[in-house]
Amino acid sequence: MDLEDERALVERAKVDAEAFGQLYDLYYQKIFGYIMHRVANVEVAQDITSETFFKALKNLHAFHWRNISFSSWIFRIATNEITNYYRKNKNYITVDIEDLSQHQSNEEDVREELMRAEEELARHEDFLKMQALMSELPDKYQQVLTLRFFEEKQINEIAEILGKKEGTVKSLLHRGLEKLRVGMDVSATLP
Repeated sequence: MDLEDERALVERAKVDAEAFGQLYDLYYQKIFGYIMHRVANVEVAQDITSETFFKALKNLHAFHWRNISFSSWIFRIATNEITNYYRKNKNYITVDIEDLSQHQSNEEDVREELMRAEEELARHEDFLKMQALMSELPDKYQQVLTLRFFEEKQINEIAEILGKKEGTVKSLLHRGLEKLRVGMDVSATLP
């Protein structure tokens, strides 16, 4: 969808619930995937995704098309919700995906989300190890690394989402990658 189509859909969504449903359908998987990469927990990712879309719907009337697209705006909401989650849950524990599958509900949507999440985790063998290392990094590095490498956002998009200058984003990416490399090297030498 190009920016003009997105803009028109956002304007319609301010007065039409069906149009917001289209935005939801368009961005749900992207937002859920982004959050899943940050928290590595299906239930938490579902909760944060729901809260993200709830806040987007609640505040859509305040969204004005300026130098930020709706896509960037909703990723910013998701980023803020992740930050809030970690603030509230400093002693957060990653739940094993196998444990979740034993307690899943019978709803088809939940099963499909869980299957997609399991497939995503399977594609990234070192994901949980990397996520554990990333979770030890300051939030500013986690945000840029996740947006760049998991969500495949461009530098200018990341800058827009996070409200930072492109040079700052590049610097955060470089420093974050260095910190991850050091962490990977240290963990590789441990027995």
